[in-house]
Amino acid sequence: MNFEEIKNYISKIPKIDLSNKTKIFATISLSWMIFIGYLTWWNGLKSFALDKSFRWDEWFWFGVVPALVPYIFYFIWKKKDQNNSDV
Repeated sequence: MNFEEIKNYISKIPKIDLSNKTKIFATISLSWMIFIGYLTWWNGLKSFALDKSFRWDEWFWFGVVPALVPYIFYFIWKKKDQNNSDV
């Protein structure tokens, strides 16, 4: 994939018309990842350890994975004849 294809793909993202249900689920997922990121950062600051850096592994396993798993299950179990606009 070259740079022009990536640029064209990214330019199409704001033009996608999402349903309210999809917007709500995406907002909940992003909010969860941001909240867990904040908690990970805060716990790192308050830690007694000398290393005060951000714990990316904790954020990934407790923030990103739980936010994406429902979408993965949805795509695995959705019916083939179901319209994609019903998301």
